[in-house]
This record gives sequence, C-alpha cells and structure tokens, in this order.
Amino acid sequence: MADLARSVAVPRSSEEIFAEVSAAAVELIPGVDAAGVLLITKGGKFESHGATSALPHELDELQHTLQEGPCMSAALQDLVVRTDDFRSETRWPAYSAAAAEIGVLSGLSYRLYTSARTAGALNLFGVQPKTWSPEEVTTGSVLAAHAAAAVVAHWQGAQLESALLSRDRIGQAKGIIMERFDVDDVRAFEMMRKLSQDGNTPLVDIAQQVIDTRG
Repeated sequence: MADLARSVAVPRSSEEIFAEVSAAAVELIPGVDAAGVLLITKGGKFESHGATSALPHELDELQHTLQEGPCMSAALQDLVVRTDDFRSETRWPAYSAAAAEIGVLSGLSYRLYTSARTAGALNLFGVQPKTWSPEEVTTGSVLAAHAAAAVVAHWQGAQLESALLSRDRIGQAKGIIMERFDVDDVRAFEMMRKLSQDGNTPLVDIAQQVIDTRG
C-alpha cells in the first residue's frame, strides 16, 4: 500500500493511475478477481478504464444497456456499494441476474469523485460469493481514495499548465498590439478584451489570432 501511495504521488496519466489501483485491488483484497474504473460523463457516456481484464468492461456495458447496477449506484449516488452474492441481490434485478449468468457473483464499488462533467467509481468483482470483511472494505476505500486524489492532482496540474500557457499567449499578443498600434499595455489588453466580447470568443483565442497574424 505504501508503494502504491508513492507511485500515485508521481505525476502520470489518469489511465496509468486507474490501472495501478485496479491491479492493487486484485493483489491486496482476497476474493477480488477483476477490477476497473467506470466513468460516466454528463451526457451519459460510459467509459471503462484501467481494467485488469475484459470483464469490467463487459459489466460496464451491461449496466449501460440495463441502466442499473452497483457501479452506476457508486458513481452517481452511494459512496460504497457492497454485494455479497448477485444471485440473491434485489436492488438491480436485471443486472444481478445477468452478472451471475456470466459468472460474477460478488462485488464492491466505490465512488471516486463526482464533478460537473464526470462521475467515477472503482469497481471490484469476484467470481465467488463473498462476505466482505470490514478490513477488505476499508482496503478498497483506501485504494479508491488514492485513485481519486491522484486523478484530481493530475487534472489540476493540467489545468495549471493550460492557465500558464494562456497567460503567456495573452502576454505575447499584448506586446504585439503595443508595438503595432503604439499603445500601452492597459490599452492593448482592453483592445483584446473588446474583440473577445464582441465576437463571443475566448480571450486566449483572440491572443492566438494576434500571434498568428504577426509579421
């Protein structure tokens, strides 16, 4: 677990993070035979990531088709969803019957995060019925927390990089306008801002247009 914590602290893609956490779940939690992450976009699109086998993707597709299941519940509603035996599960009757039919009998699902654009869950599956112990449920929660923290850090880093790039572009464009029209930096920025407002165009796009027309 400590090795995983150190690994997710290193900047990497969200796909790598999901794959590492899924693999750790299979290794660390008895009874977990497959694991993966389900993301549900605001438009309702299902995306499977970091799966240890084809099984999580198959189950994600099944839930998308039936519009019910533990992974959906974890991503959109509950923090932790536990199923000891899908053969006797009544919360999602159609999904539970289908999961049992393909050989998945138990599972744990954990909400990773919910944002304005995407909801996510870490999903663990077993091919045998399983009475999940408090320790096993807690281990899954810790793994989900690692994944969520690492992905948020990854997104924040990407947002910061984008913000810095936008700032540099705007500064460069402002310098071009100052030179071209012999105005100060305040006036140059106001000129770009007016173009942005009049054309309903992001300021950074206006800046890029100025840069592209230089010379």
